[in-house]
Order: sequence, then structure tokens, then C-alpha cells
Amino acid sequence: MKHKRKSKRKKDKTCDVKGCDEDKKKSLSTTKIKKKTDLKVESSGGRNSYLCKEHYKEYKKATEDERRAKRLSWD
Repeated sequence: MKHKRKSKRKKDKTCDVKGCDEDKKKSLSTTKIKKKTDLKVESSGGRNSYLCKEHYKEYKKATEDERRAKRLSWD
């Protein structure tokens, strides 16, 4: 029987943006966040970073045009 890997970050439930202590809402690729926004993400060594509700909203606004173009290309 295989055991599931447990995340080491379970205890850390805060946003990874420098200076923010809000609870995490979403997990996104650290490289995507750094490329597409001006957010100062503190990389914790993993591939993903956690964003709170406000910073996730900021990320969505920054990537809005790209997501719209992707949706239009589906047709």
C-alpha cells in the first residue's frame, strides 16, 4: 500500500507575498506569479506559492487579457 505524501507546508497557512499575513486562498505556480505580476513573492523552495484573496484578485486582473484570448481561441 502506497502512502500519500504529506505537505510540509500544512502548518503555514498564510499568503506568500512579502509583508502579507492573510490566510491563503489559492496555490499558483511561483514562476507564473513572478512573470505576470509585480507581486513580491517569497519563494519557500517549492514550485507553488500561496496567495490570499486580495492578491489572487490582483493576479486575476493582471492575467485577464491572456485568459480572455485563450477562451476565444477555443472556438
